Amino acid sequence: MMKMFPFVLMALSLTHWLAIEAVSQKGDSSKNWHHWRGPNSNGVSPTAQPPIEWSETKNVRWKTDLPGRGHSTPIVWENQVFVTAAEPVGEKFKPRYSGRPGAHDNLPVSQKHQFLVLALDRKTGKMLWKKKVNELVPREGAHISASLASASCTTDGKALIAHFGSFGTYALDFQGNILWKKQLGEMHSKHGHGEGASPVLFGDRLFIVWDHEGQSFVACFAIKDGKELWRKKRNEVTSWSSPIVIQPENGKPQLVVNGTERIRAYDTQDGTVIWECAGLSANIVASPVFKSGVVVAGSSYEKRAILGIQIDGAKGDVTGSKNVLWKSQRLTPYVPSLLLYEEAVYYLRHYQGIVSRIDFKKGEELSPPVRLTGFREIYASPVAADGRIYITDREGTTVVLSSKDWPRVLSANQIEGRVNGSLALAGKQIFLRSEKALYCIEQQ
Repeated sequence: MMKMFPFVLMALSLTHWLAIEAVSQKGDSSKNWHHWRGPNSNGVSPTAQPPIEWSETKNVRWKTDLPGRGHSTPIVWENQVFVTAAEPVGEKFKPRYSGRPGAHDNLPVSQKHQFLVLALDRKTGKMLWKKKVNELVPREGAHISASLASASCTTDGKALIAHFGSFGTYALDFQGNILWKKQLGEMHSKHGHGEGASPVLFGDRLFIVWDHEGQSFVACFAIKDGKELWRKKRNEVTSWSSPIVIQPENGKPQLVVNGTERIRAYDTQDGTVIWECAGLSANIVASPVFKSGVVVAGSSYEKRAILGIQIDGAKGDVTGSKNVLWKSQRLTPYVPSLLLYEEAVYYLRHYQGIVSRIDFKKGEELSPPVRLTGFREIYASPVAADGRIYITDREGTTVVLSSKDWPRVLSANQIEGRVNGSLALAGKQIFLRSEKALYCIEQQ
């Protein structure tokens, strides 16, 4: 049922609530959304001018039904939009459950699945191609709120990488031809809840994090042919956090990976650990963000933790050192990743509609936390562009807030169906995926 508004925003204190055209392989990544957290992996488009208002009948340029099920965020490169899906096919059989220790609230497997990579025309929403990259009976399902196609694609404008974890990693060209494929083994996620970490590209390299209940690792592959360049074992258990690559002002590029035991930075060339820091919780989901020499990482499960790490001079174990600029245990994020926009980090409490806004260098609140009334569960990560913050809940409502006049509500917009993936912002458009369809939203 569609939710009814007016939409109300409330500020929090510690003790009470207060009212208050053809595909180009030479595209500019800053004008696209080629990774699930955008061109700079912080949830921001530096160039987009997306609309503020929409509904099922307003400012929808196109809406295209999608096959199967998937929670991967759409990515955009020039005139193509890419998503993945897992579609059940064939005769049904007796439901099979994962049987993993502590398994609960999981969907069983009762059919074969096709693992699909989909390309849509950005102008029209027409399905340009649908590539089946694998077909099998999954070893196990996933949590009722998850999917078998939760990792988002990534591209450098030449190769498209689609990562299905246990079901394979595939490099395709922009016509849907498989260039190479890798099978990295079987991932055994905690409680059989499924897989979700997205890969990341940097230069001529692809990075994949494989944290699970077996031997965890991080690995680097050549984009051109899939050759494994290095692999490092990790003393970690299951996480769903996607890695980011950061470029220090003075120094080598670093692959930053969140984890239960440590957040670590790896040398992208050989996988050497440059620095590491303890202090987060178990069940890491949110991805870190980076700007101006500071990494911010957060988590919330059996404990709450968020911290800012100065990477200049960081070497070895920096836990408790001066490189840890600040830390907090208040209202920290679990499922949605952090958003770093301008000088502020925005994050949601656990997966609820309470938004904090802090100085990313000092960890100080820039304004009191605010509650988005009517928002109960939020899996999508917040995104930003053109002075606006977009936050989407699982019931398909997106609230648009002004970052310049925080926290003024600009609009609250509803579509049909549940939403678990994050929005993608490019040009004057928003790409929003529900459980059954992909929307292109543009001012009409």
